Amino acid sequence: MIVQTVSENGGHLASNLGAVELTIALHRVFESPHDAIVWDVSHQCYAHKLLTGRYEQFATLRTHGGISGFTRISESEHDFFSNGHASTSISQALGLLMARDLQKRSGKVVAVIGDGALTGGMAFEALSHAGQLAKNLIVVLNDNQMSIDHNTGSISRYLSRMTMSAQYQTFRYKIDRLIDRVPYFNKYLEKLAFRFKRAIKGMFLTNNLFVDLGFEYVGPLNGHDEQTLETILRRVEKLPRPVVVHIVTKKGKGYAPAEKNPEHFHGVSPFFLFDGTPKEKGSFMFTDAFDRALCEIAAKQSDVVAVTAAMTHGTGLANFSQKYASRFFDVGIAEEHAVTFAGALSRGGLVPVVCIYSTFIQRSIDQIIHDIALQGAHAVFVLDRAGAVPADGETHQGLFDIALLRPIPNVHIMCPASAVDLRLCLEHAVASSGVFVMRYPKLACPSELPSFSLPVHEGRGTLVPCESFAPSLEASFENVRPRFRVLLVCTGGMYAETLVAARSLLLQNVYADIYALRFIAPVDEAHFATVVSQYDGAVIVEDGVKTGGIAEYLEGVLIKSGAMHVTIKAFANAFYVQGTRANILEDARMTSGDIERAALSLGALSPLDARFGERHAATVLTT
Repeated sequence: MIVQTVSENGGHLASNLGAVELTIALHRVFESPHDAIVWDVSHQCYAHKLLTGRYEQFATLRTHGGISGFTRISESEHDFFSNGHASTSISQALGLLMARDLQKRSGKVVAVIGDGALTGGMAFEALSHAGQLAKNLIVVLNDNQMSIDHNTGSISRYLSRMTMSAQYQTFRYKIDRLIDRVPYFNKYLEKLAFRFKRAIKGMFLTNNLFVDLGFEYVGPLNGHDEQTLETILRRVEKLPRPVVVHIVTKKGKGYAPAEKNPEHFHGVSPFFLFDGTPKEKGSFMFTDAFDRALCEIAAKQSDVVAVTAAMTHGTGLANFSQKYASRFFDVGIAEEHAVTFAGALSRGGLVPVVCIYSTFIQRSIDQIIHDIALQGAHAVFVLDRAGAVPADGETHQGLFDIALLRPIPNVHIMCPASAVDLRLCLEHAVASSGVFVMRYPKLACPSELPSFSLPVHEGRGTLVPCESFAPSLEASFENVRPRFRVLLVCTGGMYAETLVAARSLLLQNVYADIYALRFIAPVDEAHFATVVSQYDGAVIVEDGVKTGGIAEYLEGVLIKSGAMHVTIKAFANAFYVQGTRANILEDARMTSGDIERAALSLGALSPLDARFGERHAATVLTT
């Protein structure tokens, strides 16, 4: 069921196949929702969904109006949190446990966390607190030596050493079986056996991190042996103290293509079941354009280094990591560390390029302020998956980075509209000084136009005249006077929809040019106002939330410059559920049709006999 559905809808396959037996054992031992199971990231919750009343809906996974690919509070009483980011489960489970304890409510609480998520500092903060409180929290550590890519760092090596303690495990299982065979007395022997096993454990695992933090440690166990897992979990359930159950699993278990290539099948587009090949031919994405541009720059500049947080392939750094291995740093799922580390690399004389998804940069805003901008560091941040992100839903939308980053002093924010534009922006960012942020969508690069090859000028965008993208339509204005002239101002991530709207407007006898905002911060206000003054009105289109965004700011610039018709198209302050990009834009009223209608509404306010470029009384519309 999981493989079939993901092959049609796409999704997280390898992580889910690796957790099937564990999920079954957890639900057989614990009585959800009386007992709470908290899934870290929750990208491995598909079997959990199937076992908790969503079997009939499972075919709608990750589709618009269907069930989420992550746990979601509104979807089921068995989903205690709407999760999608890593390293949160132990904090959540501990808080849930303490709330129940203070209210004298019964029920166990289990946190399921992967070894990749354990590289996040928040997980260790929670472990430290849980050990201090000494409550009966159960932490299941699902160790598959991977997060999205292969794990790196000392924590991964430490867990690998622990899984090699076969002598202790063999001895422990023999003692357990011996006690189980003793009739009547096994309950009395349990306490003695427990103390004896702890002494033996001390001989074989003298530096167990979890024991040092105050946890009982069980493992490592075969995570695909459901019967053994169930037996151990029933014993663990009775412990009155915090415990870590360490299991070892294989990502993609049971489906050969996913077992052979778990990185690819971590998050996958629709594919053919028989061999796992994609159903659709891949396009040249903004991520690919970044990959190419960064490698070209790195070949010329030996001081350029790359930093990512467990997203080597997702951010397009796979080629860089192979060509320039000594200049590549994957810090694990630790965005805060990645940013502060990059700041120090800069202070040491290097030029760090930090590649993090827009949704995950939210976790390190303080580090950007304190450890980058305040320090005067020269660092380049590349935010992939900015704007509307298909399929993954509320937790992964890249809609907040503009509003979060624009107020920070000395931060330059760029949003390229094409592959060539991206290369020019990246070259400018690397060659300049200060903090640069470059954001782009999970989208195929559009066709190149001459405007995108123009040199970068700080604070200025690029004017894309309609004759460059619709020459035959523009030529018709030589004989027929247009109804009015409108400038469609857009961030790079909304260029595709803006282009469709502009072409449609031309068909309706409306002269429509596009101004692509290369810079969101800083903005050359005088230049922008001068450009817009040549039109009867402007529509500002932004792939971010309206409040605190660039569109509101530019609206203010135009009002201050005097007498302009302007309307804003930006995302409402809301969390948008999963669907295709088209679905999300439709929900947000951000489609090309919505942009077109916004422009036509401006035409109704402008005198039809007005001279082109004439300024009218200020009228401001916002949507």
